Amino acid sequence: MSAPVSPETPAAVVELARVEPPVSLRKRIVTGVLLVVVGLVTVLGWGLGSGSADATFRFGGGSSVTLPDLTVPGTVTPVVLGALVVALGLFQLAKGFRARRSPVVVAVTLLCFVVAFLCWVMSGQDAQSMDLVKLLQQTVFLATPLILGALAGVLGERSGVVNVAIEGQMLTGAFAGALVGSMAGNLGAGVVGAVVAGAVVGWLLAVFAIRYRVNQVILGVVLNAAALGFTGWAYKALMQTDTQRFNSPGVLNPVRIPVLADIPVVGPLLFQANVLVYAMYVVIVALQVVLFRTRWGLRTRAVGEHPKAAATVGIPVLRVRYVNVVVAGGIAGLAGAYLSIGTIGPFTENMSAGKGFIALAAVIFGRWSPRGAVGASLLFGFFAALQTLVGILQGPAAVPSSFLSMLPYLATILAVAGFVGRVRPPAASGEVYP
Repeated sequence: MSAPVSPETPAAVVELARVEPPVSLRKRIVTGVLLVVVGLVTVLGWGLGSGSADATFRFGGGSSVTLPDLTVPGTVTPVVLGALVVALGLFQLAKGFRARRSPVVVAVTLLCFVVAFLCWVMSGQDAQSMDLVKLLQQTVFLATPLILGALAGVLGERSGVVNVAIEGQMLTGAFAGALVGSMAGNLGAGVVGAVVAGAVVGWLLAVFAIRYRVNQVILGVVLNAAALGFTGWAYKALMQTDTQRFNSPGVLNPVRIPVLADIPVVGPLLFQANVLVYAMYVVIVALQVVLFRTRWGLRTRAVGEHPKAAATVGIPVLRVRYVNVVVAGGIAGLAGAYLSIGTIGPFTENMSAGKGFIALAAVIFGRWSPRGAVGASLLFGFFAALQTLVGILQGPAAVPSSFLSMLPYLATILAVAGFVGRVRPPAASGEVYP
C-alpha cells in the first residue's frame, strides 16, 4: 500500500512512495522455473513432436466479410513460441518482472502455449485447417453462463458474503425459465421467472448468512443440494408427466445486429447472439461501473473490506449486503435461463452440471473483479471449446480431453498460490456482522 501523500510532500518522496516493493527471491525463482518448464514443454512437445504439415487458421465464422487464411509452419512456430516463453522465464530468474507486469507475462505465456498446441494439432495430417472465429464463437457460447455466475460471485464477495450457492441459483433459474416460459407461452416471461427464482435463492442465502449467521460455505452447499433435490423432484412430477405443457418453452433465436455483425472476426463473434448474451454485455459494463464509479459501489467495497469502519460513517452494512446478495442471485438466475431457454430449450435434471463451481473458481482466478472474472470465464470456456475441436482434428498423437480441462484449474491454483501476483479476497468476505 502506498504511503499517504500531502500537497507539501517533495516530488522525490512522492516518486519513492509509488515504487513497487520488490518481488521476493523465492517467488521470482518459482515463477521463473515454471515459465521455463512451460516453454520447454512447448518446444519439445508441441514443436519437435509435431508432424510435417503446416497449420492453417481461417477467419470465417459466417461473416459477409472474411479475412485471408493464415498458414504457418507446424514445427517452427511452436519452437519459436516456446523459446519466447523460455526467454521470459530466464529474465524472471535473472532480474524479475515487476508485480504489475505479472498478469501480462502470464497472458503472453498462455497465448504462446495455446497457439503452439493448435499448430501441433493441425500438423498431424495434410490439408487440416481451423476456423478461429468459430472456435471463439463456441468459447463465448460456453462461457456466457460462467461469466454471469462469476459476476454474481464477485458482487456477493465484494459485499462480504461468499456465494457458494451459485450452482443452485443457476439450476433453479434454468428450471424456472423453462417452466414459466412453457406455461406462459412466452420466452420473455421465462427469463423473468429465471431471474426471480435465482433472486429467491439469493434471498435465502442472505437471510441465513446475514441474519442467522450460518456458516456461508456450508449454507451454500446446503442450498445447492436443496436446489438439486427440488428441481429433480419437480422435473419428474411435472415436466416428465406433461412435457408439452410444462417443458416445451422453445429457444431464444439469435438476433443479428446490422452493420456490426459484418465486422470481420468481431461481428460474428459478438453481434450474432440471442438477447441473453447481449444482456450479459450490459451486466458486465453495469457491474464494473457500479462497483468502481458510484457511491453504492464504494459502499459495497467498504462493507466487504471493513464493515465496522463502514458502519461508523453511516453505511447500512446489512442492507447493502442484503440487496447485493439478492441481485447476485438474480444474475445467476439469468445464467440459468441461458442454460435452458437460451440454448436447448427444455429443462433437464441437473443441467447446470457444476458450472456454478467453475464460476466460483473464475471469481478467484479473476481476483474478485468483474473484468478478471470475465477473462477467467472466457479461459474456461475456451478450453471447453478446444476439447471438442481436438476431438475432430487428427493430431500427431491422441490428447486426452481431461488434459485440456485440467489446465484452467491448474492456472487457478497457481493464481491462488500467488505465482501470478498477489491474490487477496475482500478482507471481510465470509465474516458475519455485527
